[in-house]
Amino acid sequence: MSLASSPDLARLGWDPFFADAFVPWTERGCRAGRIIRSDRGACTALTEAGPVRLRLPAGDLPAVGDWIAIADRPEAAGGPYVAEVLPRRSAFTRKVADDRTDEQVVAANIDSVFVVASLASAWRARRLERYLAVAWQSGATPVVVLTKADLCPFPDEAVVEAQTVAIGADVLLANGVTGEGVDDLRQYLAGDQTVALLGLSGVGKSTLVTALSGASLVATGDVRDADDKGRHTTTHRELVVLPESLGGGIVIDTPGLRGLALWDAEEGIERAFADLEELADECRFNDCRHAGEPGCAVAAAVDDGLVTAERVASWHKLQREVRWLETRKDQRARAEERALWKKRIREANPTRRR
Repeated sequence: MSLASSPDLARLGWDPFFADAFVPWTERGCRAGRIIRSDRGACTALTEAGPVRLRLPAGDLPAVGDWIAIADRPEAAGGPYVAEVLPRRSAFTRKVADDRTDEQVVAANIDSVFVVASLASAWRARRLERYLAVAWQSGATPVVVLTKADLCPFPDEAVVEAQTVAIGADVLLANGVTGEGVDDLRQYLAGDQTVALLGLSGVGKSTLVTALSGASLVATGDVRDADDKGRHTTTHRELVVLPESLGGGIVIDTPGLRGLALWDAEEGIERAFADLEELADECRFNDCRHAGEPGCAVAAAVDDGLVTAERVASWHKLQREVRWLETRKDQRARAEERALWKKRIREANPTRRR
């Protein structure tokens, strides 16, 4: 990555929100930095003095995009370390991709989320709805970016189709190879804004980062002709500071997400399905489940061709997923509470048979 050796903190997205949160750490002699890459056991932060390698603390780990307080100590004592992760303004999160009920922060302190989809093959509106729900939940503003329009016979029709599900979000065409539409994306980076790119592997995220930066900062791989799937050229999340000569801004590139399980996405679902939420307010019964009840405005809209039954089914599916997750979280909380009480009993009665 090519970065200025002494970037000004404002170029990295530093503003009064983070400055206020950092005041106590200034008094402790710490310096501010922003996480640009996180690896196992260590991370790299960018500071006014340039990049610094840090050991990760125990407990909650910083994510790419986080602002941190860095405490310095001699190399013999382990060198600089993360003293604190500052409060986040926004965070794109998901449930970890396994059976655990844990949260994973994909990117922190982002202003916009580029939801990237390729037009080189059939793309799925249902997947787009899921990404949009999580993007809205993050606190950032989603933007749908459709790539590889040169491989699609009717790209304008694809834009219209995406707009029908991307309620409240801009939909743009962009091609990182030809440069078409790339300048339109810069408006979301103006003023040292931070944008995270999300999407499947092979949709062109890394190519867009290269085009936005004006240089080959990231490696891109070939895409298989048979199924339009590319190699995982981005294997880790990384923050890239774009040149001031091109307008500046910060981009967080992410590996292709094969799965995107929801995490606390109730508000995000409401935003992503604002059209259906508005219709639901018109139902005859306040507790209408939109499953065949009389006077259901959602069902009437489907019958009239205003919305598709597939979109309604997707809405219900995401809501069920959130309810299921809440149940799992409640079960885990109860199990943890029982384990804590058992531990206290053992500590209070050390001679008691276990």
